This record gives sequence, structure tokens and C-alpha cells, in this order.
Amino acid sequence: MDSIGYIGLGIMGGGMARNLVAKGFDLVVWNRTPEKMAPLVEAGAAAASSPADLAGRCDVILICVSDTADVEEVVLGEQGVIHGLRPGTVVVDHSTISPKATLALASEVAERGGIWLDAPVSGGSEGAERGTLAIMIGGDPDAVAAVRPILEAYGTSINHVGPTGSGQQTKLVNQILVVINGYAVSEALIFAKAAGLDLDRVVEAVAGGAAGSWMLSHRGPQMIERDWRPGFTIDLQQKDLRLALETADELGVPAVGTGYVFQLYRSLQAKGLGGEGNHALVKALEALSGIEL
Repeated sequence: MDSIGYIGLGIMGGGMARNLVAKGFDLVVWNRTPEKMAPLVEAGAAAASSPADLAGRCDVILICVSDTADVEEVVLGEQGVIHGLRPGTVVVDHSTISPKATLALASEVAERGGIWLDAPVSGGSEGAERGTLAIMIGGDPDAVAAVRPILEAYGTSINHVGPTGSGQQTKLVNQILVVINGYAVSEALIFAKAAGLDLDRVVEAVAGGAAGSWMLSHRGPQMIERDWRPGFTIDLQQKDLRLALETADELGVPAVGTGYVFQLYRSLQAKGLGGEGNHALVKALEALSGIEL
């Protein structure tokens, strides 16, 4: 596969695309905000004039945009990928979107001879920059094997989890775990603060045991330092939780904890904090307790 296209150069896609250029891949890029293409073009990538133009030049197309409607627009819109797609092209969607919409998009692409892989990622902006993302993939196993060398440019944990749609469903499992773990970290640190403990020492003491987690080790210190820079924003987290709750409703699953965290995040959005990192969840518990870390 000679030429790779990347659509969506935001908080996640920008870092992933930079890793591809750095590792010598022939990359064509497109972004709704053209200015974000400039640094990649300077680094050696080519710019496309539209998703359709990009599709006509590439053997593999990677997409990482915000929501279901955004993927539908760049794939099926007036200047969408579908209008330039060549038979045999593999379309890899790294966005987190509706599993149901994923099946419809995969069908549209297949009708034009393409192959769709739903491959959402986890690991935050840090993982995108460092090339250490976890990638969970649904779709044809042969297509997964074909694009694996590309994915290894920015992912260290690459797992084929089942047929089309399975990647998106697995990502929702991931997000349920992330937010409930984030809630646990927030509540535990509020408790520690109320007890008069040294928060840094507490995190160090418990991180190596059964209570340890990525969220505790990476986001706990940020909570303590009141560093709200986003690896992943509250607004994007809420989008993913909405998808999780919609899918849980379809499956008849009582997602009680997920729903609770969703409402806590909603209270922070009401305060205009949607652009802060998802670890700012602790602010909702600070408001409830009257205790600030």
C-alpha cells in the first residue's frame, strides 16, 4: 500500500499523522480547518483539496474526527470520500462513533468496492503524540493485517476484536471503564484531602497495588496540581458517554454508574468547562463536598 490519507488533524489525529510522517510514510492530509495542515505539509505531507480528492490519491484512508455526523459528512457528503474512493481501498475510522452508524457506513463503502475498519483509539493526546495508543478494531481480519504496519506508527496495543462494529462497541466498554475509574480517583482524592493526607504520597502509595490504574497514575497528579489541560476534553467525553448510554439502552443494560458520571459532567458543562480535560470531573465532587484538592 503506497499512499496513505489522513482526515482530521485535531487533538488526536494531529499527533497520529505526525508519527506517520516521521516514520517515512507517504501521507496526504485534509482537515476542515486548513491551517492545521500547514505543519504537516512543511514536514513532508501533501495537502488534499477535499476528502474526495484525498480518496482518489490513496490506498488507505485514516479518519479521526469528532462525532458520528462528522464521519458521515467526510465520507458521504458532497465532497466526501465516497466520491473518490477506488476499489480495494481500506478506510480506517479512528473516530468514536455510533456502532449502528458504523454498519451503515461500512455498507456504503463496500458497495463501491472499499473495505471499512472501525478502529477507535484510546490513550489520550499523549498517546497520539508518543505513538503509544491502544487501537481496537472491528472488520475483516485480512484488511487488519494489511494495515497493521501503518497502525504501528502510532499504536502499541493493536487488537482485532471481531466483525464490523465490534471496534466501536469495545471503545464504549473502554469509555465506561475510563469515566468510572476517573470518578473513583476523584472521590478517593477528595476523601484523602478531607483526612488531611499528603495527596502525592497517597497516590504513590496506592498506585502500585490493587487500586492502581492508568487514570490514577496519569490524571490523579493533574487533579492534585489543578492542571486541567486536556488529554481528552469533557465535551468529547460526554459525546462518548452519550453513545455508550444509547447503546446500553438498545442492549437493555442498566448503565447506572455511566449515567451518574454523565450527569456530573453535564453540571461542569453548564459552568462552561467543557473544554477542560476529562479529569476535571473532580470539580463536580469538589462542588458537592465543599472540599478543594
